Amino acid sequence: MPVIVLVADGARPDALEGAALAELPALRRLREEGALYRVASVFPSVTGPAYTPFLMGRFPGPIGIPGLRWFDRSRTAGGWPDYARSYVGHQMRRFDEDLDPAAPTIFELVPESLAALSVVTRGLAPARRIGALTPRSALRAAVTHFRGRAERWLDVDKEIGEEVVRRVRDERPDFLFAAFTGVDKASHARGHEDELVQEALAIVDDAVRQLREDAERGGWWDETHLWLVSDHGHSPVHTHEDLAAVVAATGRRTVAHPWSAGIAPDAAVMVSGNAMAHVYVELEQRERAWWPALAARHEALAAELLGRESVDLLLLPHGPDRCEVRSATRGAAVVERCGDRYRYTRTGGDPLGLDADVEGHADDVFDATLESTYPDGIVQIVTLAGSARAGDLIVSAAPGWDFRARYEPIPHRSAHGGLHRDHMMVPLLTNRPARRPPRRTTDVFASALDALGVAAPARMDGRSFLREGD
Repeated sequence: MPVIVLVADGARPDALEGAALAELPALRRLREEGALYRVASVFPSVTGPAYTPFLMGRFPGPIGIPGLRWFDRSRTAGGWPDYARSYVGHQMRRFDEDLDPAAPTIFELVPESLAALSVVTRGLAPARRIGALTPRSALRAAVTHFRGRAERWLDVDKEIGEEVVRRVRDERPDFLFAAFTGVDKASHARGHEDELVQEALAIVDDAVRQLREDAERGGWWDETHLWLVSDHGHSPVHTHEDLAAVVAATGRRTVAHPWSAGIAPDAAVMVSGNAMAHVYVELEQRERAWWPALAARHEALAAELLGRESVDLLLLPHGPDRCEVRSATRGAAVVERCGDRYRYTRTGGDPLGLDADVEGHADDVFDATLESTYPDGIVQIVTLAGSARAGDLIVSAAPGWDFRARYEPIPHRSAHGGLHRDHMMVPLLTNRPARRPPRRTTDVFASALDALGVAAPARMDGRSFLREGD
């Protein structure tokens, strides 16, 4: 039973609801025959890390991808002179090698696969990669990016869509993954409500139409699963905070992309999305020190960050399974993981706004946070904060703000990456109703394996929505 997963990168749930579907006939038909769900992405809610749920069934931090940019304190992955990683540019080619080798990709489990514009490609033969990074495509992407011409990304999507349709028609893969980036690029440049976003969705709609027509003509549509999903949402930005400058103003020699190398730096600011950031301190140390060991020397920095209007939440990792959460206006709490259970304990306020302490398994605490400002916040906070490559301090931006005031070709009018609801909730459109309501984007991986009859790996962070259950 073939599985097709299409990613409308950066699409919000409301992009596929109500009047928005009027100009998207193929997607409207899918919704009428199937179902549309709102599911939670991952933290950081940013392209790259947020693809690992679809293709590996895992949250990104524990498998080696804490963000779009990160500092390699262990000096085992990043090289001299900066020991930093940025998947914006040529280092995107390092994504596969940064992944935990013990965590399989769907391409390793399903050899008869195709993928277009996939950040994760481990296990996928070069001939099966559509839109793979080449010198020519890298130059084209660089020119398009640095000229700030969002409409040119839609040309890329059109070409990708045409090639995907042709290859599926000719090769009939068991699994197809195809990402369309136009929605995200248009949202950053013009805002998520701009007509260019609708034009980008129309390209996705046309690809769905052609894939369906070919499948119906060939007699395999009734056995095909076609799912359209997004990796993150978007929200408007009115002010750009230069977070690296804020940290530098505390007297720390601070590095940040694109100038990630410096003379004896003692702090690194690694922004993703641009609404979240990892802040690393004491860079000369190659083993991670948790916040209780750092607090005496860096509490003033924590207070400075929390005092910024741009910072909504400040996360202070206490260990692999414990993280302190602070809000300037809502106080503090602790998030913990105890085996397969999670706990949110208010210690001096209620930073996640849940009005209660919460404890339970992953799905229990998901349900408890679903309607809150921070859906799945409990699981996502402790999972990222406790991962080996995460920052010593982690910040999530307040609505209307982001953390990068310089070095963007055009100022971002919309951003993502944070824990806020507008960034975390994404649409999942399926061509037939699920047997149980999906919760997370990690459920896509588990469901794809289930549909294909492929044995699931021992560790996954999602569950199949093709099986009944709560």
